[in-house]
Amino acid sequence: MARERATALLVDLDGVLRQWDPAVGEAVEREFGLPSGALLETATRWSLLQPAVTGRVSHLDWMAGVAEALAEPAGGRERAIAAVDQWQAYRGAVDPDVLAFVREVRGNGHPVALATNATDRLDADLTALGLTEEVDLVLNSSVLGVHKPAKEFFQRACQELATPPGRVLFVDDDDRSVRGARAAGLSAYRWSGPADLTYLRAALAD
Repeated sequence: MARERATALLVDLDGVLRQWDPAVGEAVEREFGLPSGALLETATRWSLLQPAVTGRVSHLDWMAGVAEALAEPAGGRERAIAAVDQWQAYRGAVDPDVLAFVREVRGNGHPVALATNATDRLDADLTALGLTEEVDLVLNSSVLGVHKPAKEFFQRACQELATPPGRVLFVDDDDRSVRGARAAGLSAYRWSGPADLTYLRAALAD
């Protein structure tokens, strides 16, 4: 039996609606003598990241932990803090093609929600990026206390959207999150770039 077409869009923030230029981190690492990739690798270490994206610690506390872990390779705690602060000053950029798609979906009368594993800095980031009024709903893991790809995250998203899982289209660049959404009954698509928008437009009901 064919699936019903989606009537609501659930979209990931980082890697989909917001893009990050890796050159920024690379420049900071060169300036402070850090190994290539050290900033992102340390920040995404699960023991540091998981408490931040489930609301157990603040964004500032998370970054303090990152700086502490980088103190030795950076040549001292103060230099590590300066490196992390400089890296964090950059908050990424909105993908104009994805934003145009989000506006198009909302213009056609379908709700759009952000679904993101994020910290308590998310609201400030959305304001800085001009995204606050661009979506109908924000599902922030640090507020919910549960993160993607947990089934509970997607169940809550569908409840908030007041839409059955089978009528929600989820878009993410992370394979685990896509699999988690499918396990929860959503239609889910692995994002690889703006070329995917042709398919996504067709997947949403008129």
